This record gives sequence, structure tokens and C-alpha cells, in this order.
Amino acid sequence: MEIFVGIDVSKEQLDVLVRPGGELMQWGNDAAGIAALAQKMVSLAPTVVVMEATGGYEMDAALGLTRAGVPVAIVNPAQVRSFAKATGRLAKTDALDAEAIAHFAEAVKPVPRPLPDEEARELIGHVMRRQQLLEMLSQERNRMGLAHASQRKGIAKHIAWLKSELDDTDATLKRLIRKSPIWREKDDLLQSVKGVGPQLSAMLMTRLPELGYLNRKKIAALVGVAPFNRDSGTMRGHRAIQGGRADVRKTLYMAAVVSIRHNPALRAFYTRLRTAGKPAKVALTAVMRKLLCVLNAMLKTRTPWRDSLVASTP
Repeated sequence: MEIFVGIDVSKEQLDVLVRPGGELMQWGNDAAGIAALAQKMVSLAPTVVVMEATGGYEMDAALGLTRAGVPVAIVNPAQVRSFAKATGRLAKTDALDAEAIAHFAEAVKPVPRPLPDEEARELIGHVMRRQQLLEMLSQERNRMGLAHASQRKGIAKHIAWLKSELDDTDATLKRLIRKSPIWREKDDLLQSVKGVGPQLSAMLMTRLPELGYLNRKKIAALVGVAPFNRDSGTMRGHRAIQGGRADVRKTLYMAAVVSIRHNPALRAFYTRLRTAGKPAKVALTAVMRKLLCVLNAMLKTRTPWRDSLVASTP
């Protein structure tokens, strides 16, 4: 009999539900609690243990279970919530969430994936920190225009500090990437493309580790740049992109904007779409998808950029 486990993670507590049977358990989200959880899961030998991505609170438990040989899948919370609503679960408590996650695990059977090692986690942390610094910079710059004159000096001081922190983070990212032969090779391949800089390269290596391992359709859907059909009967709706990894898509968007200015092959691709009557946003999204698929092919074949790749990659 297959066993599926759902874990609802909070800062202090792990609520665990086992299916079938519905046994509910609780442990602290600390070293002692995770050790006891791992021991229990080893005795159960579940097909998969599923937990939601919670911004980092899930990582210690996931690593503890993985080290104990327990298969773990970390999934998008939106998927679980949509599944819960589809099955009529509208109430929300920690115990109910654990039950919904376990039911999702049993029905969907998400594939366990290897967790990043300590070096990869460090790199991921710096990439996420860089995004946070950029958001804070944008917020402070927006506040400057509306602030009272007496507040502007303090805001300017904070902006200067954020810029300094951003420079330090960029330097740290570069150092971490260059000291690893595997990351250095990927970084060199990715940045051989005009329009791909160190920020997109680091983002792809940390937030899209599947790049180079999936086919073009799957990688485009994973990022959220593959248009979905909206057809019903004889009606043919407007196709649009949705879902995916928003942080990767946002950085890819900026790279696409740069590419249509400085990359001759991608600029020609964009111009051809615009000449054919495609709206600017549609054409730019197509450039994003084309760039992503080319980068995927480059890493898969370990081939540096060539202009011909734009034409040869569907």
C-alpha cells in the first residue's frame, strides 16, 4: 500500500497528516522536532512527503527528511490551494492544510526532486537578497518624490546604503559563481549571448535549475512564457501566458528588452513579428520565449551562442 504524507509548515510547528488513515501528528520546526519527524517517516516509508514552499521555513525539515532517505517534494502553494478549493475545502487551519496537502500528494503524486546543496543554497540566498534590495531601492526612490523636505536626507542616505549593499551582493555572486567549475561553465555559456548579463545568468542557475534538462515546451511552461489556449466549442479565445516562475520571467523580460536593441539575431526576429502585425507586447513575449529556448538548447548541448541558433531553435 502506498503512503502519502502532507506537512503544513509554519515558523514554529510542523503539522503532519498521513494518507490513507488520516493520522495527524505535530512536531516543532526545530532540530529535535525534525529529527523525530525523520525517524517517524523512515518507519512509514512513504511514497512521497509533500510540503509547500513557504519562503524558507520548509528547508530545514526538507533537508532533514532528504538526508534520512525520505522522498520529498516541495510544491507551489497555489497548486495545493486550487486543489483544495476544487475538492470543496474552503476552511483553513493548520490541520486542514496538512490534510489538503496529503490529499494533493495522493492524487497528483508530485515527483521528488533533489534539494540544493549548501553551496547552491548560499548562491540562491544571495540572488534572492539581490531581488529584495532592488525592490527596496525602487520603493525608496518612489518615496523620495513625495517626501517632505525634512525626510529626503534620510531617504537619500538609505538609498546610498542600498546601492552599496547591492554592489557587495553582486561582487559576492560573481565570486561564488567563478569559484565553481560547473557554475562557471554555465555562466560563460549563458553570458555568451548579447542581452544576457550576470543578473539573468545567476537567476537562471539558481531559480531555474531545470534549464538544459527539459524540452523547449516544458521549460517555456515552467517559466510561464508559453501561451495557453482559451478555446471552447467554436469560440477561439485570445491566448495568453500565465503562471510560472514570476521572478525568472521578470528578469527574462528585461533581458529581452536589451536583446532587441543589441542582439542582431533577436532584433531581426522581433522586427519580423512586428512587421507581420504582431502587437509589441506579443512580439516581446515571443522574444522572451525564443531566448529562453535558445539558452535551454545551449546548456543542453554545451554550445556557445551563435546567431544561427535563433533560426534553428523552434
